[in-house]
Amino acid sequence: MKTNYSRRSFITSVSMLAIGTTLSASSLSFGLGNKKLKVVLVGTGVRGTSFWGRRLVESYSDILEFVGICDINPGRLAYAKKYMKVSCKTYTDFDKMIAENSPDLVIVTTTDATHHKYIVKGLDYGCDVLTEKPLTTDKDKCQQILDAERRNKKNLIVGFNYRWTPYSTKIKELLMNNAIGEITSVDFHWYLNTHHGASYFRRWHGLRQIGGSLWVHKATHHFDLLNWWIDSDPKEVFAYGALEHYGSAGPFRGNNCRDCQHTESCEYYWDITKKKRDMDLYVNNEKYDGYIRDNCLFRKEINIYDKMSAQIKYQNDVVVNYSLTTYSPFEGWRVAFNGQKGRIEASLEIPYNKQGKLSQEELHELEMKQGGKEVGEYKPIIVHKLWEDYKTEQVAYTRGGHGGGDEKLHNKIFKNPGTKDPYERAAGVRDGAMSILIGVAARKSIESGHPIKIAELTDLEPRPNRLKK
Repeated sequence: MKTNYSRRSFITSVSMLAIGTTLSASSLSFGLGNKKLKVVLVGTGVRGTSFWGRRLVESYSDILEFVGICDINPGRLAYAKKYMKVSCKTYTDFDKMIAENSPDLVIVTTTDATHHKYIVKGLDYGCDVLTEKPLTTDKDKCQQILDAERRNKKNLIVGFNYRWTPYSTKIKELLMNNAIGEITSVDFHWYLNTHHGASYFRRWHGLRQIGGSLWVHKATHHFDLLNWWIDSDPKEVFAYGALEHYGSAGPFRGNNCRDCQHTESCEYYWDITKKKRDMDLYVNNEKYDGYIRDNCLFRKEINIYDKMSAQIKYQNDVVVNYSLTTYSPFEGWRVAFNGQKGRIEASLEIPYNKQGKLSQEELHELEMKQGGKEVGEYKPIIVHKLWEDYKTEQVAYTRGGHGGGDEKLHNKIFKNPGTKDPYERAAGVRDGAMSILIGVAARKSIESGHPIKIAELTDLEPRPNRLKK
């Protein structure tokens, strides 16, 4: 469905989604009228060209238009313009794109270590900014972003979609309604399978200097959920981590999967030539920047962790035990909340808890697919109060678009900007910062062998209640 919201209405929605920043909605001042919002995109990978590109064009072209797209790779730029179905100019120079188009909104979907560069520039140029997660990759870049937003009084949205899934929202609702009393501790464990988990080590994410490690790139999702569910800021982190399965720990190595002598014996062999989109977006444009999408999982350059575990203490005294596994036989997660009056248990895609015939690769592709629809199944959440028998809450389940979160996030921004959200799912710069700072602290804890205090990383002071100063 098309919307009839004016450009002014969209600008208001940007400010509402940035709640949790140092700004309020009243700090925005834009011209009135029904002119379309001018949007630019920097970074033309899969997420940028699909979720923040083509889907916006197809769903919200009545209130916005892309006036420029930018990337360092001219081949990907040409492909992105065609794939997104836009007629705007393309740029390899971000500053030139901003100067020529004076956009209202900058969408940042570059590699993680460069997010800060375009976020800060966008804010300094007087634009609102929407960035893919993670906010950035280290404490110094995080502080640069915090400073830029404050001095410009512009808004920054972080694209956290997992908050918007019906399943995660139901957990939040139960906690908000005091279903188990005051939360005391949480166990949260995330499992990446040998298809999805391995893909991070095949891509640029396997290099800490680009992706910040999976403590930041992937776990920022999980830490944001924890911060939101617990409704408090992290205070201290102690962590362990190692590289024991991928990288130099591997039994052999080659150039890439297309050019490898071990294709017959390597259980991780992946044929990129089977996917036209991967070929068009990546392989056909390797000549411009040398980026290889099907790199060897066992190359010695990999310098991130594949085994991760952390204990997180929150400002409200909740203690979390967290782990991330990157080579599990299945993909899914489990969480359990212990409270003064009971316990909540929830999990998704654990194969022993359900019946299903889809492969792990098919499950991941369905999750990433945009336009996922409600399927005829429900997922349980167990609520067990002290001295009582347990009860099961059944939650309608959406398979595609990251569990239905992608579409709901977009609809909040573009279709229902003024609707009050009782679950406070909007994520601003403070949310983005607190989620990545747990990962940054975990890295530092592993390196030092000591717990790391969040307050020592930036000038943000952790709060017992996330949204109250």
